[in-house]
Amino acid sequence: MTEPLRVVVADDQALVRTGFRMILASEGIKVVGEANNGVEAVDAVRRTLPDVVLMDIRMPEMDGLEATRRILTGSGGEGADGPRVIILTTFDLDRYVYAALSAGASGFLLKDVSPEHLTAAVRMVRTGDALLAPAITRRLVERFARRDSATAAIHRDLAALTPRELEVMRLLAQGLSNAELAARLRLSQATVKTHVARILAKLGLRDRAQVVVVAYETGLVSVGGTEAASRPAGQQRV
Repeated sequence: MTEPLRVVVADDQALVRTGFRMILASEGIKVVGEANNGVEAVDAVRRTLPDVVLMDIRMPEMDGLEATRRILTGSGGEGADGPRVIILTTFDLDRYVYAALSAGASGFLLKDVSPEHLTAAVRMVRTGDALLAPAITRRLVERFARRDSATAAIHRDLAALTPRELEVMRLLAQGLSNAELAARLRLSQATVKTHVARILAKLGLRDRAQVVVVAYETGLVSVGGTEAASRPAGQQRV
């Protein structure tokens, strides 16, 4: 029998925590811990070792961004088989959401999310998928990357990637799905998935959302969607 997914809910509103717990429980997902601030969230994750953390950003004592950094660092770093973090927000283009994605979060949800979307999101990120469509991630990056570059936590040397992998990464950053990538590159979807998996492994990333962020942060793709063809693949923007 498959073990139920284990979730920690961190939000300073008790009503939000209760509502999420009831929704998740109704779908066989177990809430193993709750927290009303970032300090409690980090402690709850260390004690309960959840699969997924639902993390509010604006909380007392320690905000959700710092808590996310500490949780992902404590779980062994980006790319490790630790908990996935989903950011909870009331704003669909909150600048803190971009910072959280840069810190390693796997996506974000609005707090008025439907019960069906909430449970689907938790299951999705546990399998390693990004919660955000690449195009939505791209909107976040385009809006905040240049103005918030000082807080960006992800920088990677892309020299380890093959020319084909760099091409796949550019197209991911433009918002193409696996099916669209396959059609554009005249490859099977299975081959595209293999390329994406290798990009994640080589760069030590958790999911496709981070691939999009890194593509912009390293200058592989520029704000506005133009490829940075003149920049050497291994050169980082600092």
